[in-house]
Amino acid sequence: MPARLARRRGAGHGGLRGAGSRVRARRARRHARRAAAREPEHLPRLRRLQRRARAGGRAVTRVLGVGLLTGWGAGVAALPEDARRAAGDRRVVPLVTPPLAGERFRRATRECLLGVAAVEAALRESGLSRAAVAGPRTALVYVTAAAYAASNKGFIEGAGTTLHFPYTAPSAVPAEVAIEYGLTGGYVILVGGAAAAVDALWQAGTLLAAGRADTALVLAVETFDECADLWARGRWAAPRPLVEAAACAVLVGSGDDSGYGPGAASTLEALVARRAGETLACAPLVGLALARAAGAPHARVTGRWRGRRAQIAVAT
Repeated sequence: MPARLARRRGAGHGGLRGAGSRVRARRARRHARRAAAREPEHLPRLRRLQRRARAGGRAVTRVLGVGLLTGWGAGVAALPEDARRAAGDRRVVPLVTPPLAGERFRRATRECLLGVAAVEAALRESGLSRAAVAGPRTALVYVTAAAYAASNKGFIEGAGTTLHFPYTAPSAVPAEVAIEYGLTGGYVILVGGAAAAVDALWQAGTLLAAGRADTALVLAVETFDECADLWARGRWAAPRPLVEAAACAVLVGSGDDSGYGPGAASTLEALVARRAGETLACAPLVGLALARAAGAPHARVTGRWRGRRAQIAVAT
């Protein structure tokens, strides 16, 4: 009996010793955390300054190139001085579907083909090969307000089969682009007009700043021709002419000093509306292409959609 009691006391004492060790360990960890918190490198503002200093000064998102296809033609050189006058009586200025070879594109919708062609043009403008963007270090941010309307309208009216059903989703365009160029990095889809495209530029910059990508593609595609009758009924939603477009900006950098947020309309926004017409989500990317063509080192692009206007600044 005394032996059993001794064993119990020993066991109990051993348990207390273990508990005491855990208490001391917790105290040590708390002390270490308090000490670490007092170190200057743990101050958020100083850490941000340190990161910028290592980056070599003020860090911003930079545009390597913009691929632009519109109903007026390829690039900013094809844009008229006055889109409304150039359109005449046309409410919609359609974009010619690019002839892409390959069995995989046999069932692809027109908007998918336009997205693939816009990325190809952007890589060409940026001096990048397909191999340079393939893999997990390239992010893809896609935005549209209208490009998936045509496939939905066709499917509802019975023109499509179950094989075409996947193309009714907004994700169809970036999916085709990701497959074609071997993109396996971050992937974001936004639905909306010009303000959403500004959001897309910010989202791409955020992925770059977080180190989740080395390169980001911001892609916008807008088509109207197949739904011209619907747009005519809802003509209050967008001014004429509606100009089909596909645009892609290639972004690099590691900065977040973008001035992103609400803002007044920029002069670039007015210039895009005058020269390109209404391109919805493509408008901010058209603005970047115009800024680069003019040799501007920086550009503040703005966009408005359903009463909300957003702005962002990037190096061009």
